[in-house]
Amino acid sequence: MNENKNISQEKKFVGIGHRIIIAGGGTGGHIFPALAIANELMQLRPSIQILFVGAKGKMEMDKIPEAGYKIIGIDIAGFNRSSLIKNIGLPFKLIKSFLQVRGIFKGYKPDGVIGVGGYSSFPVLRFAQLKRIPTFLHESNSFAGRTNILLGRKANKIFVATEGMEKFFPAQKIIITGNPVRKIIAKSTVTRTEAIHFFQLDENKKTVLVVGGSLGAKSINDAIAKQIDSFEKNDFQLIWQTGKTTAGKYISIANGRKNIWVKDFIYEMQMAYAAADAVVSRAGAMAVSELCIVRKPVIFVPFPNASEDHQTANAMYLVNKNAALIVKDGEAPFVLIDVLTELMRSEILQSQLKENIAKLAIANADEIIAKEILKNLK
Repeated sequence: MNENKNISQEKKFVGIGHRIIIAGGGTGGHIFPALAIANELMQLRPSIQILFVGAKGKMEMDKIPEAGYKIIGIDIAGFNRSSLIKNIGLPFKLIKSFLQVRGIFKGYKPDGVIGVGGYSSFPVLRFAQLKRIPTFLHESNSFAGRTNILLGRKANKIFVATEGMEKFFPAQKIIITGNPVRKIIAKSTVTRTEAIHFFQLDENKKTVLVVGGSLGAKSINDAIAKQIDSFEKNDFQLIWQTGKTTAGKYISIANGRKNIWVKDFIYEMQMAYAAADAVVSRAGAMAVSELCIVRKPVIFVPFPNASEDHQTANAMYLVNKNAALIVKDGEAPFVLIDVLTELMRSEILQSQLKENIAKLAIANADEIIAKEILKNLK
């Protein structure tokens, strides 16, 4: 009953202008690009109608409405690699999700569908392709996921972040656009002085930014905690996003240290980037794209359990261009601080990394993608 009610409510969207569905989510790496594309579509064509479709229980169900867009949740989940028994109900969820998608399409009548990755992308784009509705795919990583590879066969256009994606998708459909980055970061005019004062730190000291994602990164956090005294010893200061998992433990370790700003999450990332002389980060697609745009020397510590090990592929794309450094997750507690200290002490290495990472930045990916979608709608 609730699904039918939601679907009927969406009939009010049918009106003047194209109607677009954007499907996907699950992580900020999917949600932020989706919102950037939606915002640019609205900017270029204010009459356009946009509806999001996400997976029930995932973060998009909160983040999309917070940004001012409508979203409908469907019952879908991904394949569980750690426990095969948990996949027993997967075929039934997939069938149910297709029935839900059929109802959404019947009420909303989309002119085009955009997939940004995540569980909900598959049934929505696959249904659209069966109905011969134009579909567009955004692959944010340097190593494409299996679902996107499958969907890419019949997609109209495939937007990718990096070169060399012909091994995953039909070459004639690929457009290298980069990843859409939030305008608050891409267009930031925050100065280093302003940012340092925001974090109540000393603008005369070299500053390290450590981020491991919204949930945190245990290997990175443990490495920082283990050698927390090295920052004062080397006259460095630290902006540390611990992530929400076991944040209290790490926050207590840094408590009382004037050279360290620590919280579980940083909402003002434009400030954090502006303050940093160097960054330690996971290698999710959005983190990589943001770091290219803000031109920061970075040490990547890829999450080793990411699907298809795509974070290592993301990091190595930059490392192979001498645009970043890499430390393996398992080695981080032992060598990360040494690599970081060497980087902070070498102005030459910092300069080389900044120069090379800047060459990979695409600041207007959202505009490129939105214009191409509008050009290919019926």
